[in-house]
Amino acid sequence: MLTGHRTWQFENAPVIISTGTVGGPFEANGNIPHAFNILHDDIWLEQASFEKAQQVMMEEACQIAIKNSPIDKEQVSFFISGDLINQITPSSFAAKTIAAPYFGLFSACATSMESLALSAFILNGNGAEYILSGTSSHNAAAEKQFRYPTEYGGQKPPTSQWTVTGAGCALVAKTGEGPRVTSATIGKIVDMGMSDPFNMGGAMAAAAVDTIMTHLKERNVDASYYDLIITGDLAHIGREVALDLLHQNNINLPAEKFVDCGLTIYREDQPVLAGASGPACSAIVTYGHFLDLMKKGELTKILVVATGSLHSPLSVNQKDPIPCIAHAVSIESGSGIV
Repeated sequence: MLTGHRTWQFENAPVIISTGTVGGPFEANGNIPHAFNILHDDIWLEQASFEKAQQVMMEEACQIAIKNSPIDKEQVSFFISGDLINQITPSSFAAKTIAAPYFGLFSACATSMESLALSAFILNGNGAEYILSGTSSHNAAAEKQFRYPTEYGGQKPPTSQWTVTGAGCALVAKTGEGPRVTSATIGKIVDMGMSDPFNMGGAMAAAAVDTIMTHLKERNVDASYYDLIITGDLAHIGREVALDLLHQNNINLPAEKFVDCGLTIYREDQPVLAGASGPACSAIVTYGHFLDLMKKGELTKILVVATGSLHSPLSVNQKDPIPCIAHAVSIESGSGIV
């Protein structure tokens, strides 16, 4: 199952049998409102805090995935999740409601594909029957923790990004109907010495390229094998840097086949500066938008490369550079698997 040094190839190809996606009012006005099962018209969700609202969205996404599947809640073997907020409390508190054995992760905005990779690994090795894999984020909660409360009205540079308010969850099974998880390449820390938390896309670009190049080499496929290579939240700045780096390394990837979730979820005229970010960004766009295109037969093979900036408020205040990571997961339709 281990191919090369960092890539798992899943002989049993676990199946994404259902998904659940939830968003807020800003996402409802975005580019892909059809990708959501639930869209809330209030970022508070009638909760006492933004963090509690994020917890509720994670619970809703999991509940939708179970409802849209052929199984009962009690059949879920594990819940694997994480988020950006201190000690991943929205995920851990949601796990109390989900009431399944729980793995808590922190991989920042790369959490979506880290959780999916681990879910597939466990299922491929007969370690479970069904696993809920997901993540969430909330714009106001992230702003409060990492930057300034929104009430402060602080100015941001054009390189900064807008954290998605939402949650995305996949219910992954050993067998069933749906897109299959065929391989995963686990990222390693790439530190370019950048310390500007308002330019996460630029900081994460090299990590994305490192993982993409490793995946193609260790799986022994060309970039053309995939209909799309999809990054998590590089946004405008990071995507351009990553595409340049790929071309410099002789990865011939046409620009139209290299897409970014952070440039997909919102409209061009929304005030998101460089684009979207947040753990929910790649989870929602992958599970709600690209998997829908696969089910329609418009895509057969995609490589999703979720990118994460692993800084904290403490590390930023201490002027540390930003360590970054990217985890890649290949998802293929049944007819497209070779």
